Amino acid sequence: MFTKILVANCGEIACRVIKTARKLGIATVAIYSDADENALHVELADEAVHVGGSKPADSYLQKTRIVEAARLTGAQAIHPGYGFLSENADFARLCAASNIVFIGPPVSAIEAMGSKSAAKNIMETAGVPVLPGYHGEDQSTEVLRNAAENVGYPVLLKAAAGGGGKGMRQIHSAAEFDEGLAATKREAISSFGDDVMLVEKYLQNPRHIEVQVFCDQSGNGIHLFERDCSVQRRHQKIIEEAPAPGMTPELRMSMGEAAVAAALAINYVGAGTVEFLLSSNNSFYFMEMNTRLQVEHPVTEMITGQDLVEWQLKVAAGERLPLAQEQLHIQGHAFEARVYAEDPNNDFLPAAGCLELLETPTASNHIRIDTGVKQGDEVGVFYDPMIAKLIVWDEDRDRALQRLVTALLKYRVRGVKTNIDFLISLASHEAFIGQLVHTGFIAEHRQTLFQPTERQDEHFFVMAMCFLILQQTQTTGNHRDRNNPWSARDNWRINSPQIHKRSITYRGEEYSLVAEESANQSPREFLVTTPNNCVQAKAKLEHNKLTIEISGHRQTVAVYKSHSDFTLFTDNGAFDFEIQPLFVTEDETDIHGSGFTAPMNGTVIEVLATRGQNVKAGSTLVIMEAMKMEHPMKAGTDGIVGEVFYSVGDLVEGGSLILEFEPAAEN
Repeated sequence: MFTKILVANCGEIACRVIKTARKLGIATVAIYSDADENALHVELADEAVHVGGSKPADSYLQKTRIVEAARLTGAQAIHPGYGFLSENADFARLCAASNIVFIGPPVSAIEAMGSKSAAKNIMETAGVPVLPGYHGEDQSTEVLRNAAENVGYPVLLKAAAGGGGKGMRQIHSAAEFDEGLAATKREAISSFGDDVMLVEKYLQNPRHIEVQVFCDQSGNGIHLFERDCSVQRRHQKIIEEAPAPGMTPELRMSMGEAAVAAALAINYVGAGTVEFLLSSNNSFYFMEMNTRLQVEHPVTEMITGQDLVEWQLKVAAGERLPLAQEQLHIQGHAFEARVYAEDPNNDFLPAAGCLELLETPTASNHIRIDTGVKQGDEVGVFYDPMIAKLIVWDEDRDRALQRLVTALLKYRVRGVKTNIDFLISLASHEAFIGQLVHTGFIAEHRQTLFQPTERQDEHFFVMAMCFLILQQTQTTGNHRDRNNPWSARDNWRINSPQIHKRSITYRGEEYSLVAEESANQSPREFLVTTPNNCVQAKAKLEHNKLTIEISGHRQTVAVYKSHSDFTLFTDNGAFDFEIQPLFVTEDETDIHGSGFTAPMNGTVIEVLATRGQNVKAGSTLVIMEAMKMEHPMKAGTDGIVGEVFYSVGDLVEGGSLILEFEPAAEN
């Protein structure tokens, strides 16, 4: 076994690998970019080496620097994690030439499966069913466009070297093809350094089933059952589960055997994942093989009781597989929810900012949290905006799903927008509970998934009002002269009830609240006038814990406040409020006038408009890149482009004016 390994990755996967290595008594070396100087994976490792600038191309994709870091520190092997160089044959070849073990499959297997087009050819030869499509060498636009026409729209464009949902795009008509192809190629170059494309038929609402396979250097191969990864946005998974619901023993056996046969056909070694699309009639089609560990591997670990990173290390060190196929059994059910910094209500736009607050559910035998960040860290624009993976396990699917919802409700994040409320809505949806999952699940149920839930909003207004009153007393009480009643700042009035007035913003609307406080009561009593009702409440505040009783129902909620806003974390989810100033001294104005502003921090990768240009509605004017994703800015109406303030390659802060735009006058 190795005595020291280098982890050529960052974030939660680097932390994940480091923890298993520590369990096995193996020393670890982390690598880091400028942006990750104080990252959690750097803190956890025994040593760390700086490898370059913040952009992945300047650091985590620098093959030679990473190998030199392994040499410098005496690491005998490199674990690539997933993403970055994990499926890069040149990197594996460089490791071998440097007498460093690459903890992954041999170069030949990476090359065989690294190109999705080559992989499909191999599968066709092996008799594995594949989707209709084109995966040839001629990459001219005309050939690809003709292939799409022959297959029939809708089609899916996929980067041959892609993975993780990057370099993929649905094309629904010939009119979309050229622009979609150009965008997909740019994303593929940015993420993988390779823009070779394949075209395949896009199945409507299939299930996405993947099988975990493992092979050793002695030619043994097994599978560790399947995972359902159907619920996705932008072709990237959000909630995964194992085992897949509704699988018959016969189908599980067929898919498992096909996956192992595919791995053995290319002399595979290590952990891999064979991904299939499963139709409604239980026909399955090979989609791709990922020659690495997957983001969702923890659900497999939870139902098998195995540590797949430990298996990787043992197999890479020349040991045989720890278990045979007949020794593996499914135990219970597991879910993984990916907690992202993003705004689901704005097409899942990635978010950046400081994690002012990060509290998680308590880890146990039922709950596991894989993360690469801690409270106070920045979610930047250079890497994937995942905050954590929340993994839960229980004896059956219903119990595990309930445990997932409960754990999500205990997640508390402030400083960036997150998808936590969306995950709760998704996991609580009757169709998801009923196992009616497929790759178009979010699109099919968009109206109900994004519709605000029916919650007793007036009660949360009451909580908000009581908190503001009690918090004012809490923060100013120490400064009061108790011998002088006129120094009080709690709205006390002689011979009159205490009347409190506040103005807050909730879900974009401003509300005026009034509370009448009864004198000399403990806990303090209030009659709060909400937008729809008058509600009697008793409340007390201890630090950030608000204990409140409304209509005989007593509960304790956590409240976190910054200068001008606060969040109530309740058993019904999180509620965000903005505190409006008592006096407004001047009107707010739009200093930019009409124009396009950056939705977040990012880099301008293409400028398609020039000053004075007349453009049509729907025309793409500028394309930004942030968090490995493209964000095109399109004209919402006909108009004229004014001044363009940024060029290709410029870094732009969120909210900055990119260009001026004057809508065309109505006839």
